[in-house]
Amino acid sequence: MPIATLDFSSLYPSIMMAHNLCYTTLLTQNTIQKEGLTPDQFIKTPSGNLFIKSTMRKGLLPEILEHLLGARKQAKSDLKKETDPFKKQVLDGRQLALKISANSVYGFTGAQVGKLPCLEISQSVTAFGRMMIEQTKCYVEETYTIANGYKHDAKVIYGDTDSVMCKFGVESVEDAMKLGQEAAEFISEKFVKPIKLEFEKVYFPYLLINKKRYAGLYWTNPVKYDKMDCKGIETVRRDNSPLVANLINMCLQMILIDRDPDGATEYAKQTISDLLCNRIDISQLVITKELSKTDDEYVGKQAHVELANRIKKRDPGSAPQLGDRVPYVIIAASKKTPAFMKSEDPIYVLENNIPIDTSYYLDNQLSKPLLRIFEPILGEKKAESVLLKGDHTRTKTFVTSKVGGLSAFTKKRETCVGCRAVLDREGAVCNYCKSRESQIYQKEISHLNVLEEKFSRLWTQCQRCQGSLHEDVLCTSRDCPIFYMRKKVQKDLEDHGKLIARFGDPEW
Repeated sequence: MPIATLDFSSLYPSIMMAHNLCYTTLLTQNTIQKEGLTPDQFIKTPSGNLFIKSTMRKGLLPEILEHLLGARKQAKSDLKKETDPFKKQVLDGRQLALKISANSVYGFTGAQVGKLPCLEISQSVTAFGRMMIEQTKCYVEETYTIANGYKHDAKVIYGDTDSVMCKFGVESVEDAMKLGQEAAEFISEKFVKPIKLEFEKVYFPYLLINKKRYAGLYWTNPVKYDKMDCKGIETVRRDNSPLVANLINMCLQMILIDRDPDGATEYAKQTISDLLCNRIDISQLVITKELSKTDDEYVGKQAHVELANRIKKRDPGSAPQLGDRVPYVIIAASKKTPAFMKSEDPIYVLENNIPIDTSYYLDNQLSKPLLRIFEPILGEKKAESVLLKGDHTRTKTFVTSKVGGLSAFTKKRETCVGCRAVLDREGAVCNYCKSRESQIYQKEISHLNVLEEKFSRLWTQCQRCQGSLHEDVLCTSRDCPIFYMRKKVQKDLEDHGKLIARFGDPEW
């Protein structure tokens, strides 16, 4: 069912202008008694603070805000008329800068550490905001009812800082837009100017997960949706691995755009299976966090900080510095090992074939975001049993590391390329597979060609990004997934080249 969204235009600045909230208009009971002010000459805010009305004395902050919002309105008007792409970008940047400047006027009044704190103003603004959201909810639910001649009783399903999401009960996006526009105009008249409620968009379908977390198809016209809009969900968060964002984004697309929740469930199960069987590329598992403080300033142990210290001991020249973003993956270790001890450099993991702790990624990265999305669809208990339990979680692949443990005291014996039997001599195949050695050789050569083609494509992509197809690739961007793919394929090529070399020179 379509959900119409009503937004307050520049809510906090509008509240300060409408109610004349300023340092110069703030009153106390003593001032009121001393000046002999009457109740119609001042207002009492929902937070209990007192301010003189603009008819008596206009505040300085409302004057500043009028100027900023007027300039923004002009910039937005010019933006609609402009056709030159460069000038459009400039005007868009200008209106955004003016918006931030206007909002920061409220911001610095609420800052406890700053030049101009005034909690009476900031408390009053937020109190007015909460009251207006509640009033809007009441106006919508009391006005748009069957008793008043409408087809359905409207219900406000969610209210945030400056927006209200209304379910009018209609089936089409077009009808929801008409009612949303009507409601915005009707309710705007109930508030003091320049406070204005605007109809902006319709979400259909709409998935409300919990507070400040929702997703839906964003409609500004009834013909076609504009985009898939996500708020507070892992698709837009930077503190997770790319695997989480990609999986959640694909599941949401299948649920919202394709309307195929069963397909989304199967896709999630297949991704979990691929993760546990080590079929996911390492570039999808890299977590990146900024080294923003020194060791002593961190309260607890952090995975990226501990890794930075280990790299400093291994190779001081390449150690991350303060302010750098540290990429890491979580590697397999004993069960009681804390996560901050299991962080490792992705390149070091690739070079030494260190196994990834796939269970960590499932339990700590994927499970909660997936359950948040699928619980409203499948049900709380069923979602966990379907996604996180079952045949797709029972098969796991383990990789043998080249470092750590007893690896320094062990010797790897060569196995037959055909049947994997242990060889007691040099060569590529055992006596049993000798008769089909040429077939096995051709198969491995074909695989080598596939790897070479893949490496060539990745190399060319990096060259294009670098700006030249004729120079060596110098890029070492750890935030780029192509970087890790290129390194992985490069290592696979080297390993496969060694395997081909075991066949010896061809005999003609």
